[in-house]
Amino acid sequence: MPWVPVWMGLGIGAWFALPDEPGQGVYLALVLAGGACLLAWQLALRAAMAGRLGWDWGDRLRLVFLAAFLVVAGAGLSGLRSHMVAGPVLDFRYYGPVEGRVIGIDRSSRDRMRVTLDQVRLHDVAPWKQPERVRISLLAGDVTAEPGERVMLTAHLGPPAGPAEPGGFDFRRMAWFESLGAVGYTRTPIMTVDPPVPGGGYALHRLRMSLAEAIRVQIGGQAGAVAAALMTGDRSGIHEATNDIMRASNLYHIISISGLHMSMLAGFAYAALRLIGAGVQGAGMGRHWPLHKLAAFGAFVAAAIYLWLSGGGVATERAFIMVAVMLLAIIADRRAISLRTVAVAAVMILAVTPEALTSPGFQMSFAATVALILVQGPWLRISPHLPWWLRPLAMLFLSSLVASMATSPIAAAHFGRITQYGLLANLLVVPVVGLLVMPGGVIAALLAPFGLAAPALWVMGLGVKWMLFVAEWISGLNGATELVPAAPAAVLPLMGLGAVLMLLAPLASESRLRGLIMLRRGGGLAMLILAMIIWRISERPLMLISAQGDAVAILTDAGRVPSKPKGGAFAVSNWLEADGDAATQAEASLRPLWAGAPNARNAALLIGQRPLRVHHLTGARAQDRVKEVCRDGALLVMDSRMNTDIGAAAQRSPDCGMIDLAVLQQSGAIALYRQGQGIRLVATDHARQGRAWTAPGLADPQSAVRIDTWGH
Repeated sequence: MPWVPVWMGLGIGAWFALPDEPGQGVYLALVLAGGACLLAWQLALRAAMAGRLGWDWGDRLRLVFLAAFLVVAGAGLSGLRSHMVAGPVLDFRYYGPVEGRVIGIDRSSRDRMRVTLDQVRLHDVAPWKQPERVRISLLAGDVTAEPGERVMLTAHLGPPAGPAEPGGFDFRRMAWFESLGAVGYTRTPIMTVDPPVPGGGYALHRLRMSLAEAIRVQIGGQAGAVAAALMTGDRSGIHEATNDIMRASNLYHIISISGLHMSMLAGFAYAALRLIGAGVQGAGMGRHWPLHKLAAFGAFVAAAIYLWLSGGGVATERAFIMVAVMLLAIIADRRAISLRTVAVAAVMILAVTPEALTSPGFQMSFAATVALILVQGPWLRISPHLPWWLRPLAMLFLSSLVASMATSPIAAAHFGRITQYGLLANLLVVPVVGLLVMPGGVIAALLAPFGLAAPALWVMGLGVKWMLFVAEWISGLNGATELVPAAPAAVLPLMGLGAVLMLLAPLASESRLRGLIMLRRGGGLAMLILAMIIWRISERPLMLISAQGDAVAILTDAGRVPSKPKGGAFAVSNWLEADGDAATQAEASLRPLWAGAPNARNAALLIGQRPLRVHHLTGARAQDRVKEVCRDGALLVMDSRMNTDIGAAAQRSPDCGMIDLAVLQQSGAIALYRQGQGIRLVATDHARQGRAWTAPGLADPQSAVRIDTWGH
């Protein structure tokens, strides 16, 4: 069973790695291959039963065909999910009235409130082009609307942005699976068109928002905002500065309702119900009641209510499934904590939302859970030999250490940072969360209908304030975080498969299996080492060009140097972080390289023995400078479309490479690497057809020739 999600994950990962969207022929082949695997699975069993095949070989063949079927099923489920969530994506810049129903309110990374709308209507846009959902940031004022309310506003909208560089995080893919067809901003207030319908599906959402506001008011400050997030999942009150110190101290996982909170709440409910049941039995009643099963059922109900109250985000649903499987295992007289229960939870999640495999939340939560389960056996053998008073402290230290070791490589690969004192922060905070914060929240929820929640919220607030104090102290320590270069695409799959091969290899008592098990573990170790080597020797791009042409940055011995101190801030900040560079764009732009006027920057590079002049032309007068700089093998980058006549003349000059907005709209962000005595160009959207969430690659011959005739 523990291998089932691994095989499914291989198929899911292969589907997401495809450069082009699979056609009907591919899915027909998957159906045929899946059917053939099931048929071969049955034939192997029949051959073994008939004596034509030894039972050992029959079992091996059945496992092989089952594994192949699950790989095929993983790929097929991914395609099915993609087609189920498919919706129109805005393919142009829109400015005008937007009408829709509020389905979500949150805060962006720039500390701006955002609303998510469905049932969207855009003025003068064909019905089949209307996005299913849009998300709009409010540049002025707070959100005055309520979930379920139909509103109208004037907004700037555009398609979800692609990666800042080839191989970077693709927001478009995440937006596709959230049915988010456009994003943008507004400077106008929100006007109510229709009030929310009484009751209905969004009544719970409005209840959550009112509860969150009550918690924020009762506790106050950022402690109240964090407490509201822990209880209701509403993080709209948390400022980005608070998020930053939580990330730097490796405590950000506490803000998100995940396995930690769900397990603490379920554990508190389970222990409380067992104690109450023991007291009832001590009074002479219900002596034959199966207390552990009744407590497990009560904890299951508490976890379900917590899921309902929190709004059911992806991380919360994942945590609930894992906790629910363990509690149902207790009820069914099965081991609650085992790799099988984790595997069941993983299979359920991957079957419903295959895209979860690519998310850091899924990877980190399951990595931590598996690591804690594997260390449980050694802990049970060692803990009886420790003094009773030392066991809780040792267990806390061990669990924090193991979870940190399991998740740190994944976090570093995804976010490009290592928190140096995360273990210390978790040792100081997690016990307080378990003893004050979560019990206080549960008791407050029970007493709230009677108006008696204030004392419990005060206790909860004390715990949250301690957490914020520790986070601020840890984040302020010298070297609290260390930036690392971005991990190449192959690193995470190699680390995951290597860890699986090492950790899921059984302990073999039979001599004939020991060699195979050692080979498997050796292969896993080799994968882990290879992943680290690839990460260590990976080459960062010599030059990066943003998808809008408003930012260009070149890597030098002093670090990456953007052409301007402003412009393309989001892309440049992502580039510097991916380099492992802590400098801001303004600081990096002061490094020596670029020269010229603000709208006509130029830099000189040496590629092998050949000089290369790079020109970054921006603004309305960029066209006027093309003829004077398009010579001697120069590379031109523009944030506007090239004039047709000038572009045709430049195409006749093979020593001049031109990347204008027309090229970038087809290619996305571009990276240039040194290759021998020349340059290798890599585009974000390089495929001819592209995926469902991307634009096709360099499909316009006139755009392609502007690069190809220069780069050969």
